Amino acid sequence: MFLHIGDDLVLWEKDIVGIFDFETASLSNDTKEYLRSRERNKEINANLNQIPKSFVVVNKKKSKKKKVYYTIISTRTLNKRIENKLIVE
Repeated sequence: MFLHIGDDLVLWEKDIVGIFDFETASLSNDTKEYLRSRERNKEINANLNQIPKSFVVVNKKKSKKKKVYYTIISTRTLNKRIENKLIVE
């Protein structure tokens, strides 16, 4: 099953490691460094024309690499989509 995270992006639900609120999570220095390291390694997918509300960490099983997706959809909405199975099959 897939989770739609906006901007015509869908992710395999089974690959999702976590969904995080951008504002509160980025208060932590550890999180800031994590996001910087993903950016340096070009492992972030972001639409720079929009301010993100949340980010999704994905662990791609085939490549064994983590990737971060910034999205303008709130963590609450993304979690509701998962809970209510508003997921593309």
